[in-house]
Amino acid sequence: MSEADTPEEATFGRVMLKISGEALMGDQGYGLHPPTVERIAREVKSVHDLGVEICMVIGGGNVFRGLSGAAQGMERTTADYMGMLATVMNALAMQSALEGLGVFTRVISAIRMDEVCEPYIRRRAVRHLEKKRVCIFAAGTGNPYFTTDTAATLRANEMACEAIFMGKNGVDGIYDKDPEEHPDAVRFDEISYDDVLTKRLKVMDTSAIALARDNNLPLVVFGLDEPGGFRGILRGEGTYTRVS
Repeated sequence: MSEADTPEEATFGRVMLKISGEALMGDQGYGLHPPTVERIAREVKSVHDLGVEICMVIGGGNVFRGLSGAAQGMERTTADYMGMLATVMNALAMQSALEGLGVFTRVISAIRMDEVCEPYIRRRAVRHLEKKRVCIFAAGTGNPYFTTDTAATLRANEMACEAIFMGKNGVDGIYDKDPEEHPDAVRFDEISYDDVLTKRLKVMDTSAIALARDNNLPLVVFGLDEPGGFRGILRGEGTYTRVS
């Protein structure tokens, strides 16, 4: 993508947005909360309206979490595949919300299920982005033992994204300790990947952090529940932590 294609108002031309499945369930304890899905879709649309090309990866923890299933005695590989299927459900829900707002969207799965979404083909996905379609990458990497954090970092590298934006609920960045449990927790404005690893800060899993670090891919952690936060950060405003 040439410099001329980069929107003037935004600091990035192509980004990856990673959110958890729990972000879609609102105040419920499980599943999807349609008004919450629509609210997040509006946030994505506001950035899309800047001309930014957007990739997305959504977790599946609101429906099924592989590690939890394995901890309860389920065979780990089977549990992880069930978790991948949960991410497809979330991706389809987000696609429906985005297209309801007039944003053309493609769900692209690492596991073939041609009746409901496209298989992952890198060149085709890149072409969708060039046509200003939002691409939601589902089913993780298609392999057990890898999280959606790793999937987001992998796809971001493959799509030549300029940064990963990780939307969090309840926090507006990375803190030196859990701010919900420690009122004196301090937020970092900027931190290195190596410090994230050595301080064992719970941002992404270590495989994802190492993959981003080794490919010089910046990570921006921000509060997903702040209205207009995603758009604001793309314009150089707001509160967030940058990892690079």
